[in-house]
Amino acid sequence: MTEHPPVPLTSCAAWPIIRKEGYVPQESAGTLAEKRAVPTIKSPRRPAGTLYRGREGMWSWVLHRITGVAIYFFLLVHILDTSLVRVSPEAYNAVINTYKTPIMGLGEIALVAAIGLHALNGLRIILIDFWGWGTKHQKLMFYIVIGLWVVLLIGFVPRQLMHVFGG
Repeated sequence: MTEHPPVPLTSCAAWPIIRKEGYVPQESAGTLAEKRAVPTIKSPRRPAGTLYRGREGMWSWVLHRITGVAIYFFLLVHILDTSLVRVSPEAYNAVINTYKTPIMGLGEIALVAAIGLHALNGLRIILIDFWGWGTKHQKLMFYIVIGLWVVLLIGFVPRQLMHVFGG
């Protein structure tokens, strides 16, 4: 840090330099001694109620990853329970009977919802990647995907609930 000589009070021309260079004047025996101002760093503003700073694109990314992982684990369990038929047909039948419970019926709704959202969002991603102005319209395409997904669920959920609860 360089030392600056004291500036006399009568030297009004020095005031813009003092303010420009970030010095705070301090009185000392009729002169101004210079003291370096301490810079303050403000933390960036975050949107309230969310950890993510993104909007539709970020939420689309998050939902795509969550549904992809959920589908992966479903496929893993599906392969394992199907492989039971070779080991023990009785064990296979017992596992299949547990899938006929209402809880698993609701799980099938969640599975169809995850597959539908993942598939529609995957088509959206393909359009963004291969369509010249897809990135410009990615926000609109996100809402179209959500709308189509809701229509898909409106068609599936009532039928599945009738099947699960015997209606």
